[in-house]
Amino acid sequence: MSKFKYYAARAKGQASGPGVAVHTNFLRTGRIVRSPEDWIEEERRFLTDEEVAERTGIRLENVGKKTHERLNNFHADIKFPKVIFHKTLAAAPHLGYVHVTASKTDFAEYKDVSWGFYIANFWADITADEHFFERIDPNYARMYFAVAMKREQTGEKPQQVINRDFRENGLLFRTADPKAALKSVLLLGAKTAELRRIVEAIG
Repeated sequence: MSKFKYYAARAKGQASGPGVAVHTNFLRTGRIVRSPEDWIEEERRFLTDEEVAERTGIRLENVGKKTHERLNNFHADIKFPKVIFHKTLAAAPHLGYVHVTASKTDFAEYKDVSWGFYIANFWADITADEHFFERIDPNYARMYFAVAMKREQTGEKPQQVINRDFRENGLLFRTADPKAALKSVLLLGAKTAELRRIVEAIG
């Protein structure tokens, strides 16, 4: 992806340029006095990639927390652990994804599958290799997806990695529809046929 430049946006409600009062003041005094918010293109404060990544991370984790609350408020017998952490893309720190929760379930012919549920602020294909994403499209507001996970020794201690023995890319589901995502995660957490019927009844 190409490199981006980021700058601090004006607060909502601020004018996009010098207003009538500025010009009136010039006619009266011969001086133009601008407040710091009346930036022109050359005066915008550009943000570093680190600042952008920090802002993106805060937004992503807030989305993750709200989504986790919605999941756990659906039914007393369907509860998920809160495992919130995020990652931004090195080449585009305004893009990233947040891990919301993780659990185990039986999925189709697979038994006792460990999985993690994520939300990204872009759309992409989930790859069958270590790159994870390809064909990233930032024009979509969000992508909701869950992937099978497994513990693997990668260095000094074991880590959770995508289980690519499960459907090659580990993908359980992927959607841009928040309601479909909610339903899919709840089905993964529903341990009985009765609970699954309740979840399936979601409109």
